[in-house]
Amino acid sequence: MAVGVFDSGIGGLTVLDAITRRLPDLPLVYLGDNAHAPYGVRTHDDIFNLTCAAVERLWAEGCDLVILACNTASAAALKRMQETWIPADKRVLGVFVPMIEALTERQWGDNSPPREVAVKHVALFATPATVASRAFQRELAFRAIGVDVEAQPCGGVVDAIEQGDEILAEALVRSHVEALKRRMPHPQAAVLGCTHYPLMESTFQDALGAGVKVFSQANLVAESLADYLVRRPEFLGKGQESKFLTTGDPKAVSNKATQFLRRRIEFQAA
Repeated sequence: MAVGVFDSGIGGLTVLDAITRRLPDLPLVYLGDNAHAPYGVRTHDDIFNLTCAAVERLWAEGCDLVILACNTASAAALKRMQETWIPADKRVLGVFVPMIEALTERQWGDNSPPREVAVKHVALFATPATVASRAFQRELAFRAIGVDVEAQPCGGVVDAIEQGDEILAEALVRSHVEALKRRMPHPQAAVLGCTHYPLMESTFQDALGAGVKVFSQANLVAESLADYLVRRPEFLGKGQESKFLTTGDPKAVSNKATQFLRRRIEFQAA
Protein backbone atom coordinates (compact mmCIF):
# COMPACT_ATOMS: atom_id res chain seq x y z
CA MET A 1 0.00 0.00 0.00
CA ALA A 2 3.03 2.28 -0.34
CA VAL A 3 2.95 5.68 -2.06
CA GLY A 4 6.04 7.15 -3.71
CA VAL A 5 7.30 10.69 -3.10
CA PHE A 6 9.84 12.12 -5.53
CA ASP A 7 11.99 15.24 -5.50
CA SER A 8 15.16 16.33 -7.23
CA GLY A 9 16.74 16.80 -3.80
CA ILE A 10 15.61 16.96 -0.18
CA GLY A 11 12.98 19.71 -0.44
CA GLY A 12 10.24 17.14 -0.95
CA LEU A 13 10.86 15.94 2.61
CA THR A 14 8.61 18.83 3.70
CA VAL A 15 5.79 17.15 1.77
CA LEU A 16 6.69 13.69 3.06
CA ASP A 17 6.67 15.00 6.64
CA ALA A 18 3.20 16.50 6.18
CA ILE A 19 1.87 13.28 4.60
CA THR A 20 3.32 11.27 7.51
CA ARG A 21 1.49 13.48 10.01
CA ARG A 22 -1.78 13.27 8.05
CA LEU A 23 -1.55 9.54 7.17
CA PRO A 24 0.71 7.98 9.83
CA ASP A 25 -0.02 4.37 8.79
CA LEU A 26 0.78 4.88 5.09
CA PRO A 27 4.17 3.47 3.98
CA LEU A 28 6.08 6.06 1.94
CA VAL A 29 9.05 5.52 -0.35
CA TYR A 30 11.01 8.74 -0.91
CA LEU A 31 13.43 9.14 -3.81
CA GLY A 32 15.73 12.12 -4.08
CA ASP A 33 17.62 12.52 -7.37
CA ASN A 34 20.46 14.29 -5.57
CA ALA A 35 23.00 13.27 -8.22
CA HIS A 36 21.23 15.52 -10.75
CA ALA A 37 19.94 18.32 -8.50
CA PRO A 38 19.02 21.08 -8.87
CA TYR A 39 16.42 20.63 -11.62
CA GLY A 40 15.48 24.31 -11.74
CA VAL A 41 18.26 25.20 -14.19
CA ARG A 42 17.85 22.15 -16.50
CA THR A 43 16.06 21.94 -19.86
CA HIS A 44 12.50 20.61 -20.00
CA ASP A 45 13.69 17.49 -21.88
CA ASP A 46 16.29 16.80 -19.19
CA ILE A 47 13.69 17.22 -16.45
CA PHE A 48 11.22 14.96 -18.27
CA ASN A 49 13.76 12.15 -18.75
CA LEU A 50 15.10 12.32 -15.20
CA THR A 51 11.62 12.44 -13.70
CA CYS A 52 10.43 9.44 -15.74
CA ALA A 53 13.46 7.42 -14.63
CA ALA A 54 12.79 8.28 -10.98
CA VAL A 55 9.09 7.43 -11.23
CA GLU A 56 9.93 4.05 -12.78
CA ARG A 57 12.25 3.38 -9.84
CA LEU A 58 9.40 4.09 -7.42
CA TRP A 59 7.03 1.86 -9.38
CA ALA A 60 9.62 -0.90 -8.93
CA GLU A 61 9.29 -0.34 -5.17
CA GLY A 62 5.57 -1.13 -5.38
CA CYS A 63 4.33 2.48 -5.51
CA ASP A 64 1.55 2.63 -8.11
CA LEU A 65 0.88 6.25 -7.10
CA VAL A 66 3.76 8.75 -7.08
CA ILE A 67 3.63 12.33 -5.83
CA LEU A 68 6.00 14.69 -7.63
CA ALA A 69 6.98 16.68 -4.53
CA CYS A 70 9.04 18.85 -6.85
CA ASN A 71 7.51 21.93 -8.42
CA THR A 72 10.03 21.97 -11.26
CA ALA A 73 9.14 18.39 -12.26
CA SER A 74 5.43 19.11 -11.80
CA ALA A 75 5.71 22.19 -13.99
CA ALA A 76 8.09 20.99 -16.68
CA ALA A 77 7.32 17.26 -17.00
CA LEU A 78 3.99 16.18 -15.53
CA LYS A 79 1.62 17.24 -18.32
CA ARG A 80 3.79 15.50 -20.94
CA MET A 81 4.06 12.40 -18.73
CA GLN A 82 0.30 12.20 -18.28
CA GLU A 83 -0.38 12.68 -21.99
CA THR A 84 2.26 10.36 -23.44
CA TRP A 85 3.87 8.07 -20.89
CA ILE A 86 1.98 6.95 -17.76
CA PRO A 87 0.15 3.58 -18.10
CA ALA A 88 -3.50 3.25 -17.11
CA ASP A 89 -2.75 1.29 -13.92
CA LYS A 90 -0.42 3.95 -12.48
CA ARG A 91 -0.89 7.54 -11.33
CA VAL A 92 1.53 10.46 -11.00
CA LEU A 93 0.26 13.59 -9.25
CA GLY A 94 1.86 17.02 -8.96
CA VAL A 95 1.90 19.68 -6.26
CA PHE A 96 0.44 22.68 -8.10
CA VAL A 97 -3.24 21.77 -8.17
CA PRO A 98 -3.80 21.53 -4.38
CA MET A 99 -2.19 24.95 -4.02
CA ILE A 100 -4.36 26.51 -6.73
CA GLU A 101 -7.50 24.93 -5.29
CA ALA A 102 -6.71 26.56 -1.94
CA LEU A 103 -5.90 29.89 -3.56
CA THR A 104 -9.14 29.93 -5.57
CA GLU A 105 -11.26 28.28 -2.83
CA ARG A 106 -12.40 25.46 -5.11
CA GLN A 107 -13.00 21.88 -4.03
CA TRP A 108 -11.00 19.04 -5.57
CA GLY A 109 -12.63 17.88 -8.78
CA ASP A 110 -14.66 21.07 -9.27
CA ASN A 111 -14.62 21.24 -13.07
CA SER A 112 -16.99 24.17 -13.43
CA PRO A 113 -15.86 27.05 -15.69
CA PRO A 114 -13.28 29.52 -14.35
CA ARG A 115 -14.77 32.33 -12.29
CA GLU A 116 -13.87 35.52 -10.46
CA VAL A 117 -12.09 34.95 -7.15
CA ALA A 118 -11.28 37.22 -4.23
CA VAL A 119 -7.52 37.30 -4.79
CA LYS A 120 -6.52 39.46 -7.76
CA HIS A 121 -2.76 39.96 -7.31
CA VAL A 122 -0.59 36.89 -6.69
CA ALA A 123 3.18 36.68 -6.29
CA LEU A 124 4.75 33.38 -7.34
CA PHE A 125 8.21 32.48 -6.05
CA ALA A 126 9.72 29.45 -7.79
CA THR A 127 12.78 28.03 -9.56
CA PRO A 128 13.74 29.46 -12.97
CA ALA A 129 12.44 26.32 -14.75
CA THR A 130 9.08 26.46 -12.96
CA VAL A 131 8.67 30.14 -13.82
CA ALA A 132 9.64 29.53 -17.46
CA SER A 133 7.09 26.71 -17.82
CA ARG A 134 4.14 28.99 -16.92
CA ALA A 135 2.45 25.84 -15.57
CA PHE A 136 1.12 27.66 -12.52
CA GLN A 137 -0.57 30.31 -14.68
CA ARG A 138 -1.98 27.61 -16.99
CA GLU A 139 -3.50 25.62 -14.12
CA LEU A 140 -4.81 28.79 -12.50
CA ALA A 141 -6.54 29.85 -15.75
CA PHE A 142 -8.60 26.62 -15.66
CA ARG A 143 -10.10 27.74 -12.35
CA ALA A 144 -10.05 31.53 -12.10
CA ILE A 145 -10.26 34.65 -14.23
CA GLY A 146 -8.95 38.13 -13.64
CA VAL A 147 -5.96 37.10 -11.51
CA ASP A 148 -2.67 38.90 -12.12
CA VAL A 149 0.34 36.65 -11.42
CA GLU A 150 3.83 38.10 -11.08
CA ALA A 151 6.44 35.33 -11.06
CA GLN A 152 9.90 35.70 -9.54
CA PRO A 153 12.60 33.13 -10.44
CA CYS A 154 14.49 32.57 -7.19
CA GLY A 155 17.94 31.56 -8.36
CA GLY A 156 20.31 30.26 -5.68
CA VAL A 157 17.78 29.66 -2.90
CA VAL A 158 17.54 25.88 -3.32
CA ASP A 159 21.32 25.50 -3.45
CA ALA A 160 21.73 27.58 -0.28
CA ILE A 161 19.11 25.52 1.57
CA GLU A 162 20.62 22.22 0.39
CA GLN A 163 24.05 23.43 1.56
CA GLY A 164 22.64 24.39 4.97
CA ASP A 165 23.60 28.07 4.51
CA GLU A 166 20.62 29.74 6.19
CA ILE A 167 22.20 33.21 6.18
CA LEU A 168 22.69 33.13 2.40
CA ALA A 169 19.23 31.62 1.85
CA GLU A 170 17.61 34.37 3.91
CA ALA A 171 19.53 37.11 2.08
CA LEU A 172 18.53 35.65 -1.30
CA VAL A 173 14.86 35.38 -0.30
CA ARG A 174 14.78 39.03 0.77
CA SER A 175 16.49 40.07 -2.47
CA HIS A 176 13.98 38.12 -4.59
CA VAL A 177 11.01 39.55 -2.67
CA GLU A 178 12.36 43.07 -3.20
CA ALA A 179 12.76 42.40 -6.93
CA LEU A 180 9.18 41.15 -7.22
CA LYS A 181 7.73 44.04 -5.21
CA ARG A 182 9.31 46.51 -7.63
CA ARG A 183 7.01 44.99 -10.29
CA MET A 184 4.02 44.19 -8.02
CA PRO A 185 4.17 46.51 -5.00
CA HIS A 186 1.03 45.17 -3.28
CA PRO A 187 0.48 41.43 -3.76
CA GLN A 188 -2.50 40.01 -1.87
CA ALA A 189 -1.15 36.48 -1.78
CA ALA A 190 2.19 34.77 -2.30
CA VAL A 191 2.71 31.20 -3.50
CA LEU A 192 5.89 29.42 -2.41
CA GLY A 193 6.25 27.33 -5.55
CA CYS A 194 9.10 25.09 -4.41
CA THR A 195 9.03 22.42 -1.72
CA HIS A 196 12.28 23.76 -0.24
CA TYR A 197 10.72 27.14 0.46
CA PRO A 198 8.57 26.20 3.52
CA LEU A 199 11.84 26.20 5.47
CA MET A 200 12.11 29.91 4.64
CA GLU A 201 8.41 30.69 5.05
CA SER A 202 8.92 33.07 7.99
CA THR A 203 11.51 35.03 5.96
CA PHE A 204 9.18 35.26 2.96
CA GLN A 205 6.35 36.41 5.26
CA ASP A 206 8.51 38.99 7.00
CA ALA A 207 9.83 40.39 3.70
CA LEU A 208 6.35 40.51 2.13
CA GLY A 209 4.61 42.00 5.17
CA ALA A 210 1.84 40.80 7.46
CA GLY A 211 -0.92 41.75 5.00
CA VAL A 212 0.14 39.14 2.40
CA LYS A 213 -1.24 35.61 2.77
CA VAL A 214 1.53 33.10 2.11
CA PHE A 215 0.51 29.72 0.64
CA SER A 216 2.91 26.86 1.34
CA GLN A 217 2.39 23.45 -0.17
CA ALA A 218 3.14 20.60 2.19
CA ASN A 219 -0.07 20.44 4.25
CA LEU A 220 -2.24 21.18 1.21
CA VAL A 221 -0.68 18.29 -0.72
CA ALA A 222 -1.06 15.93 2.25
CA GLU A 223 -4.76 16.76 2.61
CA SER A 224 -5.32 16.37 -1.14
CA LEU A 225 -3.59 12.96 -1.11
CA ALA A 226 -5.74 11.74 1.79
CA ASP A 227 -8.86 12.74 -0.15
CA TYR A 228 -7.57 11.10 -3.34
CA LEU A 229 -6.85 7.77 -1.63
CA VAL A 230 -10.37 7.66 -0.17
CA ARG A 231 -11.78 8.03 -3.68
CA ARG A 232 -9.19 5.93 -5.53
CA PRO A 233 -7.92 3.25 -3.12
CA GLU A 234 -7.00 1.01 -6.07
CA PHE A 235 -3.85 3.10 -6.53
CA LEU A 236 -2.41 2.06 -3.17
CA GLY A 237 0.55 0.02 -4.38
CA LYS A 238 1.75 -3.33 -3.08
CA GLY A 239 4.84 -1.93 -1.33
CA GLN A 240 4.81 -2.32 2.45
CA GLU A 241 8.03 -0.71 3.66
CA SER A 242 8.88 2.96 4.15
CA LYS A 243 12.36 3.86 2.94
CA PHE A 244 14.50 6.74 1.70
CA LEU A 245 16.41 6.35 -1.57
CA THR A 246 18.91 8.67 -3.24
CA THR A 247 20.89 8.73 -6.49
CA GLY A 248 23.56 10.67 -4.59
CA ASP A 249 25.89 9.73 -1.72
CA PRO A 250 23.62 8.14 0.95
CA LYS A 251 25.75 9.26 3.90
CA ALA A 252 25.99 12.88 2.77
CA VAL A 253 22.29 13.04 1.85
CA SER A 254 21.31 11.43 5.17
CA ASN A 255 23.25 14.09 7.06
CA LYS A 256 21.65 16.91 5.03
CA ALA A 257 18.17 15.42 5.45
CA THR A 258 18.65 15.03 9.20
CA GLN A 259 19.55 18.72 9.46
CA PHE A 260 16.66 19.60 7.15
CA LEU A 261 13.93 17.78 9.14
CA ARG A 262 15.69 17.88 12.52
CA ARG A 263 15.21 14.13 12.99
CA ARG A 264 17.43 11.25 11.91
CA ILE A 265 16.87 10.18 8.29
CA GLU A 266 18.79 7.27 6.76
CA PHE A 267 19.01 7.16 2.97
CA GLN A 268 19.94 4.11 0.88
CA ALA A 269 21.46 4.08 -2.60
CA ALA A 270 18.78 3.99 -5.29
